Amino acid sequence: MTAISLGPSPARRDALARWIRLLVAATIAYNVIEAIVAITAGTVASSTALIGFGLDSVIEVSSAAAVAWQFSATDQAVREAREQRTLRIIAVSFFALALYVTVDSVRALTGTGEADHSIPGIVLAALSLAIMPFLSAAQRKAGRELGSASAVADSKQTLLCTYLSAVLLAGLLANLLFGWAWADPIAALVIAVIAAKEGRDAWQGKGCCAPTADHTHATHADASGCTDGCSCC
Repeated sequence: MTAISLGPSPARRDALARWIRLLVAATIAYNVIEAIVAITAGTVASSTALIGFGLDSVIEVSSAAAVAWQFSATDQAVREAREQRTLRIIAVSFFALALYVTVDSVRALTGTGEADHSIPGIVLAALSLAIMPFLSAAQRKAGRELGSASAVADSKQTLLCTYLSAVLLAGLLANLLFGWAWADPIAALVIAVIAAKEGRDAWQGKGCCAPTADHTHATHADASGCTDGCSCC
């Protein structure tokens, strides 16, 4: 059978690695600001949802920092050697997020106190809902082309922040407009289930299969460069 090359050229791989480093740096910077604002606003308003959102940002920084460490290496072989360890760090971040959101949601549902309204929290949630999808999509696209499971997994962490932003925004607005304090923790429990699943996939190395230099038609590679049993979507 005729061998075909599915991976990008070395120059393209270097360009993609630089682009991922830039996206990860932007994600870290934004999440640091997000964490500070959310935790501060949450403390002022006694909002467990806002404080939880801020702590989620801290967890996302750890995930993005792991990818930044992996792609800080200029040598492709070194980056590939760091892939599995980076995936494990991302997986643990997902599990930590799922655990925290679950505990925080149960506490919010069973607690006796009610959070005050938070306009800064609403503005922050809306801003994150607008920014995070673009960062996630850009990193996911680059990670898929490069064949990096860790970059794809981290982009899912960023996408999860988008879901949490939507949940937070809905919860804060429901509390402001209708007094539905229970809406946010219920939706957050759904997010916890999603986070646990993504953590399991990252731990198992699922998410994207790195294309090798040469593949044959016998591997049944699809148009995206993934082989049977792999999911780069």
